[in-house]
Amino acid sequence: MIEAFWDKRRILEVYLNVVEWGEGVFGAEAAARHYYSTSAAQLGPEQVGTLAAYLPNRSAMDECAPGLTSTAGRR
Repeated sequence: MIEAFWDKRRILEVYLNVVEWGEGVFGAEAAARHYYSTSAAQLGPEQVGTLAAYLPNRSAMDECAPGLTSTAGRR
């Protein structure tokens, strides 16, 4: 079990940095840059909450999240 080696905070940190946040977007920093054109450290509580809410269903981010769109296509 992973709990034997890492505490819950470390497990969450690793998960958030490897989970897919959308097609081809892996990790919290990449998600912040992809969806909000900023670093994860600069996200506000509402932005963090929006990203976190879509983790269980990452495909919904591209389909259903009003105002949450990729900035990659606009550059």
